[in-house]
Amino acid sequence: MTSLLERAVAASGPQGVMGALTPEEQQTLRYVWPAWARAEQLPPPGDWQVWAIVAGRGFGKTRSGVEWVQERVWSGQARRIALVGRTAADIRDTVMEGESGFLAMAHPDRRPLYEPSKRRVTWPNGAIATTFSGENPDELRGPQFDTALCDELAAWKYARETWDNLMLAVRIGPDPRTVIMTTPKPITILQEIMAEETTVITRGSTYANRANLAGSFLRYILATYGGTQKGRQEIEGEMLEEAEGALWKRSYFRREELPVGVTLVRVIIAVDPAGTSGDTADETGIVVAAKGSDGRGYVLADLSGRYSPDKWASLAVDALTTYSADRIVAEANFGGDMVESTLRTVDRSAPVKLVHASRGKAVRAEPIAALYEQGRVSHVGHLRELEDQLCTWIPETGKSPDRLDALVWAFTELMMGAEVRMTHLGA
Repeated sequence: MTSLLERAVAASGPQGVMGALTPEEQQTLRYVWPAWARAEQLPPPGDWQVWAIVAGRGFGKTRSGVEWVQERVWSGQARRIALVGRTAADIRDTVMEGESGFLAMAHPDRRPLYEPSKRRVTWPNGAIATTFSGENPDELRGPQFDTALCDELAAWKYARETWDNLMLAVRIGPDPRTVIMTTPKPITILQEIMAEETTVITRGSTYANRANLAGSFLRYILATYGGTQKGRQEIEGEMLEEAEGALWKRSYFRREELPVGVTLVRVIIAVDPAGTSGDTADETGIVVAAKGSDGRGYVLADLSGRYSPDKWASLAVDALTTYSADRIVAEANFGGDMVESTLRTVDRSAPVKLVHASRGKAVRAEPIAALYEQGRVSHVGHLRELEDQLCTWIPETGKSPDRLDALVWAFTELMMGAEVRMTHLGA
């Protein structure tokens, strides 16, 4: 789709259009977004709650979201605004100070005051925005808003928690609304948002905005992603089922209750302790898995989350009783003494096996992914966050996914016969 300005230029040429305007009018035209926008970059009509712009890189997602918020600010619809990004730095570098951000896109007479140390943006008419990070969902507990902008939601570290807290906060004013700008990634929360009746979706590819993109960028992205599965996501804006290179595929998951007549031979509580602490700590992976009398594996629960050491240890020990488990298997790479002493504080007699990663993560994960591919593992229930992590983890990234790690330790112990060191606490 072409913009109003593009159609006018096509009819009379750029000099004909601009030449008919005074210098003041030319300056004003620069900040009239509907004159420059493609039709799909403008907010859709209707009584929607969420506008999800799910498109390829370079589509113009940021500009679309920023201009929508600015229009609401100056029409009086937005007085309290939440700006949420993957990290605080992303909000600063892209949404605020980027080439399509609020500071660059605002008319000089309407430019907001940005105070990053206060996480605050203030417009001349008194509207105020507060910035938030997908790394810290709890920041969204307490405040309330009439407007929200979400940048790259599919890349948020705690996407579900952050989104849930945000939706509880966007609750004031006669017409509270939210815009999401994101490249599609196969995470359940984004798919659920897009399936809501109150969500309207704009889809698009990188090509839609090629007139405004550098030729070097287009050549790079085509050379890098053209003809690949990831290109369908990053260029075409297509929602894939799993990331390119992921060891797990959605089709591997079997969801069923424990079959009649099958008993659990062994039950393991597997723990991958977080290596960091504080508000932005990693999650601790806690997965309950079992081997059935039919020789198959069953994932009974995913108890993972951001916890203090005392909390994750208590959850793991409590799960021993709840699931009649045989033992806790815990990764000790961040310090076996720390893991042991933390669990000892909760229960000195809890049976624990400390495991050490002597091989690379991909080498350890591949045989467990193979069990899934062979149909030898079932999930008792829909374990959304765990399944998302399995299907979006790419071994080459080198990152350390918590739920996946705990799952791998559990089935290595249950199904692979690994030789690891066992310590009985209190013995």
